[in-house]
Amino acid sequence: MINNVVLIGRLTKDIELRYTPSQVACAQFTLAVNRKFKSQDGQKEADFINCVMWRQAAENLTNWTKRAI
Repeated sequence: MINNVVLIGRLTKDIELRYTPSQVACAQFTLAVNRKFKSQDGQKEADFINCVMWRQAAENLTNWTKRAI
């Protein structure tokens, strides 16, 4: 069984698409994901999660998503 993770967040910058020497696509990006609770001083907090996608999924994600301003 493959583990699945669903993250809802914001891109911190545009996705970096690279290719291995054997031409396999690899996309690297960071998502900022808000926590459901605030800190003790009432501030919202976020976790920054480094992500990697491979092959066609990496190319599709790069073509269809951009960092919002």
